[in-house]
Amino acid sequence: MGGWRPLPDGLPPEVRNFVAQLRDLKDGTGLSLAALGARTAYSKSSWQRYLNAVQPPPRQAVTALCRVAGLSEQDAERIAVRHEVAVEAWPRPEPAAPEEDAEPYTDDPTVPWWERPEEPPRPRTGGRLLLVAVLLLCALLLTVVVGVLLAV
Repeated sequence: MGGWRPLPDGLPPEVRNFVAQLRDLKDGTGLSLAALGARTAYSKSSWQRYLNAVQPPPRQAVTALCRVAGLSEQDAERIAVRHEVAVEAWPRPEPAAPEEDAEPYTDDPTVPWWERPEEPPRPRTGGRLLLVAVLLLCALLLTVVVGVLLAV
């Protein structure tokens, strides 16, 4: 694998080392970016941004990569700590105007579907009304059938 684009100049060493480690993890899976995207909740283009240090990955993306790579819980936690350090050191985009502050990076709250807690079932509305309508329809049909049979 290893056909990676060189990382941008001026990256802090924490970011450079973290992204290099993510690249090694991805390469160790033997998956393409598209296949990695299919196994995680993140697209191929998202993984391209994360692995080329264009944008810091959300913690859940790092967790998903560790899971796909088959890391132990202990090793995955070490990567998570390095993620936190790298995000703190990640270069922030320049503000649009001098008087505006740049928005700080916040972790993406996206949670993969397999980690979402189950939602309680919604109360069914209109179920009784439908039942009453079906029962009235059955009574009407029974009345018609009985009337036809008595007329014959």
